[in-house]
Amino acid sequence: MMRRRDVGRVGTLAALLLLAATAPGAAATARANDYPTAERADYVLGCMAANGNTREALLKCSCAIDEIASLMPFAQYEQAETALSMQAGGGVGGRTALFRDPPEIKQAIEQLHRSQAEANLKCFE
Repeated sequence: MMRRRDVGRVGTLAALLLLAATAPGAAATARANDYPTAERADYVLGCMAANGNTREALLKCSCAIDEIASLMPFAQYEQAETALSMQAGGGVGGRTALFRDPPEIKQAIEQLHRSQAEANLKCFE
């Protein structure tokens, strides 16, 4: 027969095991959901414009941003998007190297391109 103290320990142990088992999945879910709605909408609108503004494009583009969000944290996505925007616009006074050369910027842009490629394979095929 279990004593009251033992029941509490078993409950605590069960809770810890459940937490440990769900932590990796919870972290991935939290990361996938850290993109602000406005950023997701902006991506989908741009993607739709590039793909014909159809209902099918809406479904594929929303799938794509969800896939990208599952592959990279928003902070890295934002860094890459900002750098690409600055490169396209000529940077600050034409100094695009500020947004191209630092290793962390290169890495963020490469990760964004890989994530977009994976999203295209998953959502547009």
